[in-house]
Amino acid sequence: MTILITGAAGFIGANFVLDWLAQTQETVVNLDKLTYAGNLETLASVQGDARHIFVQGDIGDSALVARLLAQHRPRAVINFAAESHVDRSIHSPDDFIQTNIVGTFRLLEAVRGYWGNLPADDKAAFRLLHVSTDEVYGSLAAGDAAFTEQHRYEPNSPYSASKAASDHLVRAYHHTYGLPVLTTNCSNNYGPYHFPEKLIPLMIVNALAGKPLPVYGDGMQIRDWLYVKDHCSAIRRVLEAGQLGEVYNIGGWNEKPNIEIVHTVCALLDELRPKADGSSYRTQISYVKDRPGHDRRYAIDASKIERELGWKPFETFETGIRKTVQWYLANPEWVVNVQSGAYRDWVQTQYASTAEA
Repeated sequence: MTILITGAAGFIGANFVLDWLAQTQETVVNLDKLTYAGNLETLASVQGDARHIFVQGDIGDSALVARLLAQHRPRAVINFAAESHVDRSIHSPDDFIQTNIVGTFRLLEAVRGYWGNLPADDKAAFRLLHVSTDEVYGSLAAGDAAFTEQHRYEPNSPYSASKAASDHLVRAYHHTYGLPVLTTNCSNNYGPYHFPEKLIPLMIVNALAGKPLPVYGDGMQIRDWLYVKDHCSAIRRVLEAGQLGEVYNIGGWNEKPNIEIVHTVCALLDELRPKADGSSYRTQISYVKDRPGHDRRYAIDASKIERELGWKPFETFETGIRKTVQWYLANPEWVVNVQSGAYRDWVQTQYASTAEA
């Protein structure tokens, strides 16, 4: 048995691969373009494992995807592949349109062709799980109810608009062609192997380096926070038992303003890696001009997945953030390499013989 995972060298995808291979003997075909945020060093522990087949490539390469499907005959495809950083989407939206919309379309077409030719039993068992974001729902006011699966799409950034478009394509392929799809919309993930442009790893890395801790606007933008390993377990559960064509919101039930996140990280670093002069890392906080169109609040109502599939997060924010800070303190070499680009050299030496053209 085999599954094909796209974007599986990125933060969430790589964590999913590590969790999957720790719990099953099923082979993973890992298709990743290796953009700046794709890092095979994250998957060093499974380098050489026959159950992990890495292929460098783009979901928009229809011929490559079709070839991989025909060669490996996966029972499922999980699509993590996406450009996902809001700030980058504001400055360079084209990459987001190409990967998140055009790439998803081409992936759907390749999967539709493969699925349509499967034997009846395999066809009935096949699944395509599309991983998306709560940002497609737009922004909530302070007193609004959290996002449910019925919430209207109101994306406010090029990133969230491109993900909304990909969600609609996935839905359309189910209703038009009968493609057996599942969609998940998750809240902000955090945890090990997170690229240090995102809030939590950026605060950790900058704090340890003695750099300013930049906080947008007043820091009161509210997000729901989900530990990445909890997200992985939810995706496994949706793949296993989700109803075809359905959407499942995945959240951590942890709504917190950004400034509280920064204060929590500083407090943990004060405890676990105190500064030599005895001062708090909070002194490095620097408020900066807010980004254009910054959504004020996201909140996920994860009742459906708990009610229908029996899933709920294992970690509280307090346990998850402590594990995250401890991981970054224990793995400074990963941070240095991902920032320097040294991991790209590692890819060449470690995977040159196994990557497929």
